[in-house]
Amino acid sequence: MEKIAVLVDSTSYMSEELKENENLKIVYLSATINNSTRKELIDITSNEYKEYLTDDNNTFPTTSQPSIGEVVATLENLKEEGYTDVIAISLSSGISGTFSSYSVASLMVPDINVHSFDSEVSCQAETFYVIKALELINQGKSPDEIIESLNDMKKYSKAYFVVDDLTHLHRGGRLNGAQALIGNLLQVKPILHFEDKIIVPYQKIRTYKKAIARILELFDEFYVENKGKNIHVCVIHVEAEDRAEELKEYLESNYNDINVDVGVIGPVIATHLGLGSVAIGWTIL
Repeated sequence: MEKIAVLVDSTSYMSEELKENENLKIVYLSATINNSTRKELIDITSNEYKEYLTDDNNTFPTTSQPSIGEVVATLENLKEEGYTDVIAISLSSGISGTFSSYSVASLMVPDINVHSFDSEVSCQAETFYVIKALELINQGKSPDEIIESLNDMKKYSKAYFVVDDLTHLHRGGRLNGAQALIGNLLQVKPILHFEDKIIVPYQKIRTYKKAIARILELFDEFYVENKGKNIHVCVIHVEAEDRAEELKEYLESNYNDINVDVGVIGPVIATHLGLGSVAIGWTIL
């Protein structure tokens, strides 16, 4: 008889309540600061990490995927608990080697079937797939049926980011120095999104307010096309709680039949986005 678990990486930044699901396991990405490697959310919290993201900090952290050894150990534990199959959900393979770690580790643990799924996004937009997978497990769906449903979700799933300061994109290699300097001087707030598994500019807009207004336009188009369906929205941020709560209030007051959650972007993804960043993601569950 099949017993199915869900494995996901830490950059899904899910709620504490969801983490308590008995069929869910998490493997953790890490940040390295001054040659000290720490697992995000375990060895260093988002609140503790923010000091390393300030403009006056000369030490830029680097990030790394879960080790193959950690994934192997997690799979071994799941096998000992009687699981026969694992739906292994990763952040986008275009920005992390986590999906590759799953694939390699699965070859090293016999007698358990690993079904790897590349979410092609990250943060709470990735969590949407976790929620769906757990629901389908409860419904008695097979691993193949679950993977098929998750792939179907991709056509409805979007995530857009607004970065407050282009410095971190420059440090992370996504903008050259001149672009970052000019962009900051002109107050350009690029809207970023996932395309072909990587984070790329969607549109360059002057001022944060106009950038958010454009994302809300995109959401409204989605809502009109899918009104009446089980629409879920996440508003996530890096030290921008007021902005996130304001967006939540706007969405809930203008769309009374959607589900809106606010969350914090953790250390690994915050490294590449910087303080003040805000993201909005949505899907149909």
